[in-house]
Amino acid sequence: MNNETLTREMVAGDCVEMAGAFTAQGWQKPVSQFRHYWQEVVEDKRVVLVAEYGGLFAGYLTILWISDYPLFNERGIPEIVDFNVLIKFQRLKIGTGLMDEAERRIAQKSPLAGLGVCLHLDYGAAQVLYTRRGYVPDGRGVYYQNHYPKFGEHVIINDDLYLYLVKRLR
Repeated sequence: MNNETLTREMVAGDCVEMAGAFTAQGWQKPVSQFRHYWQEVVEDKRVVLVAEYGGLFAGYLTILWISDYPLFNERGIPEIVDFNVLIKFQRLKIGTGLMDEAERRIAQKSPLAGLGVCLHLDYGAAQVLYTRRGYVPDGRGVYYQNHYPKFGEHVIINDDLYLYLVKRLR
């Protein structure tokens, strides 16, 4: 196996392989999720970038051209969503390559890129990566279960608690 990394767009036949790779490492990413993504690719709502390392599936990220996050939606900021690199391929610059390509594509349509990052420990590496790449908070504070919690409101630290970040690309 050579150690070359290839970044390309998802094709319909990737769905089963992608889901299987995550299942093999114990992560819940069902085939239905990737089929949904593929349908949105066909509808030009989403881009799915796939990374291969030595010819093997290594990770992916998606770009939503119209974000569900209110601020990004209102301002037409594309959002990088669902960015994952398989554990055995981490620390090989695969994520950097995916982010570089995503930002290149977004810059063709928008001066800004956005993303949300969860605030618990499992996302610490992502928080550092995004900060090093120049992403900064959007100034709205945390976002939890489709709203901005008010001062004193209780939230649960889980995959629903986000801080949204933006980066000027051009």
